[in-house]
Amino acid sequence: MPITEKKRRAPKSKNETVVLESELNNDKSKAAKKSSVIKTYEEALEFLFSNTNYENAKRFRYNTDTFNLDRMYRLLDHLKDPHEKLVAIHVAGTKGKGSTCTMLASMLTANGYKTGLYTSPHVLDIRERIQIDGQMITEEEMTKLIKKAAVVVKSMHDDPPTFFEIMTAMSMMFFAKEKVDFAIFETGLGGRLDSTNVVNPIVTGITSISIDHHRQLGNTVALIAAEKAGIIKKGVPVVSVMQEPDAMAVIRKQALAMKAPITVTGKEIDFSCRFESSRELGPHNRICLSTPHSLYEHLPVPLYGEHQAQNCGLALSMLDVLKAKGYKFDHELVVKGLAATKISGRMEIVNEDPRVMIDAAHNSASLRALIQAIGQHIPYDSMVVIFGCCEDKDVDGMLKELRYGADKVIFTRIKSPRSMDPELLAAKYTELSGKMCQTALTFRKAMEIAEPAVSKGDIICVTGSFYLVGEAKRIMDAKNAEEAAQEAAKEAAKEAARK
Repeated sequence: MPITEKKRRAPKSKNETVVLESELNNDKSKAAKKSSVIKTYEEALEFLFSNTNYENAKRFRYNTDTFNLDRMYRLLDHLKDPHEKLVAIHVAGTKGKGSTCTMLASMLTANGYKTGLYTSPHVLDIRERIQIDGQMITEEEMTKLIKKAAVVVKSMHDDPPTFFEIMTAMSMMFFAKEKVDFAIFETGLGGRLDSTNVVNPIVTGITSISIDHHRQLGNTVALIAAEKAGIIKKGVPVVSVMQEPDAMAVIRKQALAMKAPITVTGKEIDFSCRFESSRELGPHNRICLSTPHSLYEHLPVPLYGEHQAQNCGLALSMLDVLKAKGYKFDHELVVKGLAATKISGRMEIVNEDPRVMIDAAHNSASLRALIQAIGQHIPYDSMVVIFGCCEDKDVDGMLKELRYGADKVIFTRIKSPRSMDPELLAAKYTELSGKMCQTALTFRKAMEIAEPAVSKGDIICVTGSFYLVGEAKRIMDAKNAEEAAQEAAKEAAKEAARK
């Protein structure tokens, strides 16, 4: 596998926003102090989160000062270049990256390939981001990796790595140590300057592109596509789903410039999907996909929604590229692995009474797809939506989509410095839709409003942000565990009374 040139430097983006320099400097000093006292898993996490974390930053520059691939290469050089020991698969896009990566990983694992998967963000546990064959990295292994990384971070005190760069490097270290057959990487922000972009993949995938992170990536799909297409490498096959014309033109132009063969599901690759309902699977999508090396007819998609059918087609098409390179796959195992795909936080029912569903839709295109998928797959009489989002999102676009699916909306604050004020969300929503809504300062307060408003045939949908979805899942899981424990105690008491 060819080695990526370490001195490669990405061009600076014209699109910049203000950074709070004092906050970043404070982060750096905190990290330096904590790096020498790591003994436990909790201390390891404390160090990790003390580093500059743009996932929580309100404002930051998007250029090669803040997202610096040279710094990432230096970090990996100190760690003996684990990325060069991997057969990597790289996926970028606005929505569907995590689903595509997870479906592909599940199919590879089912065929006996040891498969590493690096995704972000997480829902409940940061270890969700680093998995092998569907199993999260252990706390012990995570602690070892952070300890090792901390020594290097301390030596790079003049220009220390960020939280996401450290996480990415740790995933590469872990996958190299465990000698995985494939390492699948989902990009974080954009692609061109993303720390995952140091890999030289065997195949590249691009999911659907739409407006998101517009302050950093641009306010048109063409500008955003240019950032996503920055992961295309010289001569490396790239597979894309169908895109808006402006985005597709940018991707094809970049592929041509890099002499990377490109195929598109629904264009060069025969692809179709249809919706149906059966006694065995209920409402679901099926796809047909035909390539020179593969034929899949009426294959059930394991995840809800037409958008997941597109992601499924992309994952299968990327698998086909691996077939063309000589890797062997059994058709039945591919189907079995696909069917076994599970993803937390995507149209996941986390409570039955009342019925509560969570979904991490966090841009307008994802929210539109969610509302359509709920209409197709989830029977309900009325839907109450609990919504919270980050202020740097396409808020107006999300609220416009929300008005078509929600019978009642409760806006709340998410646990992030980037949280949009629920009162501002409510004012915008009323202005855009003419509908009344309510606000709550916390998710718990929002649930106190939502629960009396629903009956047995209704549903509460929690969406808008990974932060909100994670909080909802944590609270609902704890509630269900407590109720189960109480029920078990009652049964035990009854059994004791009978004796």
